[in-house]
Amino acid sequence: MSFEFAEIARHAAADRAISAEEVLALRGAGWADGKMTRKEAEVVFATEHAIDNPSREWSDFFVEAIQNYVLNGSDPRGFASHEEAQWLIGQVEIDGKVCSMTELELLTRIIERAQNVPETLKAYVLDVMVREVLEGTGPTRCGGELSDSHVSAAECRIMRRVIFGQASDRPAAVSRREAEVLFRIKDAVAGADNAPEFKRLFVQGVGNYLMGFAHGSTQLSRERQLELEAFIADNKVRVGHFMGRMAKQAPNAFGVVFGKKDAGPDRAAQVAAAAEVTGAEKDWLEQQIAESGDVDEYDQALLEFIAEETGEA
Repeated sequence: MSFEFAEIARHAAADRAISAEEVLALRGAGWADGKMTRKEAEVVFATEHAIDNPSREWSDFFVEAIQNYVLNGSDPRGFASHEEAQWLIGQVEIDGKVCSMTELELLTRIIERAQNVPETLKAYVLDVMVREVLEGTGPTRCGGELSDSHVSAAECRIMRRVIFGQASDRPAAVSRREAEVLFRIKDAVAGADNAPEFKRLFVQGVGNYLMGFAHGSTQLSRERQLELEAFIADNKVRVGHFMGRMAKQAPNAFGVVFGKKDAGPDRAAQVAAAAEVTGAEKDWLEQQIAESGDVDEYDQALLEFIAEETGEA
């Protein structure tokens, strides 16, 4: 970390404010070598915690800097290691809570743009999202306000970004855990003056979990990506041994990595099978609705959507 970077951050923390000029200087000093180091990232977080009224320039820099460190600070780029995920959670929770809308935007952006992140971070971001949607107040980074009395349009945008993010449980699809999160939020605000977008998100999200098709191998783990990159970089590796090991450890990986078709049902058949609501899924849905005590307008909209999609309307 350069002396200039440390001095700018120290002055900002002391003044509890940072100017656009100082942010510009931090950008130059912090990314002189194209990377954000752990020490620099910790200084950026400390500055974020010290500033009273962060400017747009600072918030943009903060999100970009920490995202750069978490996702590009180590190989492979675009992935967060377990250590990096734990570091991020520790920095956000250093005062016991998500202390700013800037930090909420950071967590949302990482799930939205990462290739993959550890399970601990996926679960943490989902928990933060629920907490902020149900209890948070104030302006969001993506426009609009957080409300602790109803679900706002801005909160719907945040939920959609997290649930359908690239590093979510099921990229571009909804997992059982995420569907249960939607039910949890819905049950808490069912009688409130929620934004129309929330009913649409609830129906689309839970409907996607019950009826949507998602390829089980769309995400590679960080460890698997490292193995692939090592294989590509090593011109002495014995291909046969590598392929044999890969086939044992990840039988479906060949189709994902090398573009080969699955030996099983074609995509159309898989999509059709996924669209059928199974007995287990029906039991799950009945349990979720029963926990709220009655069928509310959101449950009714979901049931009507399923009936229409399955031809039972």
